Amino acid sequence: MSNLTKKQLEQLKKIEILEQKYLNKYFYFLKFAEDELLLGFKTKYKIKDDWYPKWNPNEEGKGISDFATGAERIVYSLLNGKGIGQPNSAPIGADLFFEVEDAFIHIDLKTVQTRNIGDYTSDIFVGNNQNSYIGKLDVSGVEKTYDEACLPTFYTLPDKSKKICLTYFITILYEETNLDILTISIISMPNGELYPYYAKRVLKAGKVLYPTGNPKRNTHAKSVRFKWKEVSEFELLDQNKKRVKIAYFNNEMNEDLKNKLAYFDELNKSQNP
Repeated sequence: MSNLTKKQLEQLKKIEILEQKYLNKYFYFLKFAEDELLLGFKTKYKIKDDWYPKWNPNEEGKGISDFATGAERIVYSLLNGKGIGQPNSAPIGADLFFEVEDAFIHIDLKTVQTRNIGDYTSDIFVGNNQNSYIGKLDVSGVEKTYDEACLPTFYTLPDKSKKICLTYFITILYEETNLDILTISIISMPNGELYPYYAKRVLKAGKVLYPTGNPKRNTHAKSVRFKWKEVSEFELLDQNKKRVKIAYFNNEMNEDLKNKLAYFDELNKSQNP
């Protein structure tokens, strides 16, 4: 932003350096554990006859929830058992919350089925307990405020020193008919301190509204989605560093899906020239 001083931009750049550092660490961990992840996702087929008759992907909400539960079990077991950092027991945060030497790190898993592929390719839902980005956003041409983010931009340690809070999302797109994994990504969401630079580009309003009669209903957003496609690069860093990395891309998917996922396909190829 033009109104930021060189000194302010340098301070914000330090945040993006850390965001990129841990994006790369978790990306390479997911690549390292790719075989175990894919093997874990396939374990459900071994006992398919026992659960499949009770699983109905056409029943709204039911199929999504069941797949997410199983996928989380696999991803979280690897990250908790072999991942990076000391797990933290704070009651507010993403499903995974680690402390490392120079940061606190929140990671949440998002699963999307092909029926809702539009919810995967440009923005994702983020919980208020999963981000630190407070600010303005446009809702149907009206500027509103989002102030429900529960994470601090920096945590305060016992000696009053500060340690930054970073947020990542592992997103999985799967085929709803056979539950095959199509692509796995990891995305870095900007820390709230970066609002003076990225401003309204990060958030869009979610579906959950304040109830009728609430004074914030017409002026504030109660829930948000992260428009990761709008801010897909660490813009304060050199050489177009991406905020999204592709941990897995299923090249066996049909051409129609591959066309819809062209961005992910190209990014995956650029990571693996």
